[in-house]
Amino acid sequence: MDFTLNDEQRQLQQLARDFARKEIIPIAAEYDRREELPWQVVEKAFEVGLLNPTIPEHAGGLGLGMFDECLIGEELAYGCMGIYTVLMASELGIAPIIIGGTEEQQARFLGPLTEKAGLAAFALSEPGNGSDAAGMATVARDDGDAWILNGAKMWISNGGLAEFNVVFATTDKNGGHKATVALVVPKDAPGFSHNKIKHKMGQRASLTSELVFEDVRVPKENQLGGMGDGFKIAMKTLDKTRIPVAAGSVGIARRAMEESIKYAKEREAFGKPITEFQAIQFKLAEMAMGIETGRLMYQKAAWLVDEGLPHGFESAIAKAYCSEMAFSAANEGIQVHGGYGYVGEYPVEKLLRDVKLNMIYEGTNEIQRVVIARNLLK
Repeated sequence: MDFTLNDEQRQLQQLARDFARKEIIPIAAEYDRREELPWQVVEKAFEVGLLNPTIPEHAGGLGLGMFDECLIGEELAYGCMGIYTVLMASELGIAPIIIGGTEEQQARFLGPLTEKAGLAAFALSEPGNGSDAAGMATVARDDGDAWILNGAKMWISNGGLAEFNVVFATTDKNGGHKATVALVVPKDAPGFSHNKIKHKMGQRASLTSELVFEDVRVPKENQLGGMGDGFKIAMKTLDKTRIPVAAGSVGIARRAMEESIKYAKEREAFGKPITEFQAIQFKLAEMAMGIETGRLMYQKAAWLVDEGLPHGFESAIAKAYCSEMAFSAANEGIQVHGGYGYVGEYPVEKLLRDVKLNMIYEGTNEIQRVVIARNLLK
């Protein structure tokens, strides 16, 4: 057991830390207010190698593993969880192609993302269906050498802006898991449109969309895996990609703690800095305890992925624990700041708004507990 990062990992961590402080933190509040995705950050992330770093080497990418991806994620989320979600959701869109695609498909779809700044998207949730992933209403009809896609997807990060969307559909609404397919749909496909979802509570710098498919023709060469593999590919994807959500949550918690320490050293009450009051010290100690344990959990889950070992149980624990820990840290951060924490003058209120989504997307924390319990009861 070795907790030491190697030289390459330390450099990667420092690169992401510097990027967050230079490119993300200065603009995060502005783009949160504007509810706009800062495309210039995407382009700069591409230039320094922080965009889509898990694309395999044979497709022209860096081929980074999950552990390295999470090291990057903690640092970027420290800067802004919404902006990090843009980059993380692209990895979510890439993952099904790595999991279920052939090398030819990986080169065809992922290769272009190594040549210029571009995003991917993962389209599973629907307007009336979130956690019940097998109950999809989006239908793919067999039309010889293509599928004809009709339906809608909801809450899709990067949806409409991404170069392609991995869309999960059913070929038979009564067919259950065995009727599901995973299809790669390019953003310019005829019949495909999107509607931006506005007025989100947090993570406003990321684009979240409803996707609409009206007789969209998808060549069968764009199908990942075989008939019935769609649900399996989706679940394997989420087992992996909820780990970066955990890493991002640790980044938010760390930011909440550091902002609280900074403020508490400056703020005086009853003639002395509030850091001298045990009530404040205990809040900071709880934050530190959560950050340290959360980091260990997400790193263990990431290590299991990179070792090719089963990891669904650990990734569910990491995602649920870290997101709830970070929500608590942000909440206590507001309490440390008092009235100032409740307004936008300080960043802690944004941390709370942003991290709430980490408890919902990529499988709600209730679903994580279902996964954990099923593993215990096997």
